[in-house]
Amino acid sequence: MGMQYDVKQGHLNQSGFFVLGRNRVKGISFFGSGSDATLVLFDTTTAPVTASVTYARSGTTVTVTKVAHGLVTGDVVGIHFDSNTSQSATDGNYTITRTGADTFTLTDVNTGTITSTAASYVSGGGRWLMTYEIDATDTFSNAPFIPGEGVLAVNGIYALMTNIDSTQIFYG
Repeated sequence: MGMQYDVKQGHLNQSGFFVLGRNRVKGISFFGSGSDATLVLFDTTTAPVTASVTYARSGTTVTVTKVAHGLVTGDVVGIHFDSNTSQSATDGNYTITRTGADTFTLTDVNTGTITSTAASYVSGGGRWLMTYEIDATDTFSNAPFIPGEGVLAVNGIYALMTNIDSTQIFYG
């Protein structure tokens, strides 16, 4: 296979889209500026739902609360879970069960007990791609390795940034 010559670069200083359409994330670098710095990439055409979303986990059952979420049983969400006392549910893409107008559940691949904590999600064909977290004492630029041909996004690449000063991606 030949070398790919159409790799592009995107830069953000706040949450937003790098690009819309089908692309592969080839590389990423980011720099944080505070405690609980988190970078989450979603494959989506709409910004993630972040306002007033909470979750709790009991065993493998995660209950997500969002007033008037509009989801139905069988919908798939790409979701990021904030940590609570250094624990979180497992970020990923999950088929949900609607349990009410304001709640839905999903089955985590891991188990444990977590009390009410924030979450962010996309639905309607969107997917969670990856999450990076950095410690408050990390004063270096981070550039994790993305193997192979990269991570495929079919809709668009959205970066949800918390306490991140800047993020760059290479895509194509």
